[in-house]
Amino acid sequence: MKIVILDAFTITQSDLSFDSLKQLDKVDKLTVYERTAPNEIAPRIEGYDMVLTSKCKLTEEIIKNARDLKYIGELATGYDNIDIKAAKASNVTVTNIASYSTQAVAQQTMSYILHYANDLTGYFKATRSGRWQESDDFCFFLSPSKSLTELSLGIIGYGNIGRCVANIAKSFGMKVNAYSKNPTETLNSDIISLHCPLTKGNEKFVNKSFISSLKDGAVLINTARGGLIDENDLKEALMSNKLAAAYLDVLSSEPPIENSLTELDNCFITPHIAWGTHAARARLIKLCEENIKAYIEGSPSSISFLM
Repeated sequence: MKIVILDAFTITQSDLSFDSLKQLDKVDKLTVYERTAPNEIAPRIEGYDMVLTSKCKLTEEIIKNARDLKYIGELATGYDNIDIKAAKASNVTVTNIASYSTQAVAQQTMSYILHYANDLTGYFKATRSGRWQESDDFCFFLSPSKSLTELSLGIIGYGNIGRCVANIAKSFGMKVNAYSKNPTETLNSDIISLHCPLTKGNEKFVNKSFISSLKDGAVLINTARGGLIDENDLKEALMSNKLAAAYLDVLSSEPPIENSLTELDNCFITPHIAWGTHAARARLIKLCEENIKAYIEGSPSSISFLM
């Protein structure tokens, strides 16, 4: 079996590698590219049995013309970059990596919630500028701090990550509402957090109509997929203060070339890092290895094998 990895860098960075794949039975060649441009995909996968990728788009044309291709390994949980129907038509097995970053994404989500409640950035800046030093009292407040026990959290997408976030939030005393169980209470929550996959059916479902159904001053968190949000409608809601703030780890186009959300003071954006702790990336590589081993041995996992 010949394996090519198209975009390894964000996973391996400087502290991990895919070298363990070389030790698998029947694997006689492993080629690793840090990054692959769209026009480089087709020539780079030619002659390979197995293709592994995180973000490269494997279209119908690319899959159909890859005559030796037998297996596509999605190096993430979401697989909207792969034409699943085309893979099925060409009898190509597709796998993804489920549940490798559950704790990491939940950690990032809670960091957003704590940032909103405690305004840490505001206090760091204020202290650095001398505000505390000039205070007449032993402490000073930019505004009243928010207690998580007084805030409700609405979760849309109650899978592994959503449930993990819920458990942590409950330990802080937050009231948690799951959209799949109680849509009305969820939409009336103080904070709305998205943890659902992106599909053709829910693309840009967070639009003007959806936002209008939220309570005034709500906070939106998205660590799932940027395509879930109509960013123009979100910008309007943030500028009008219909939403108090948004915390986004994902955008519709990454990296953002022109995205005015990055200019808003009440929109806090991180560069798609929620998934990427060392522990999560190491687990991803391990699960990738297990998927390939299962495929070679003819014993596919019902969890990781999409088809």
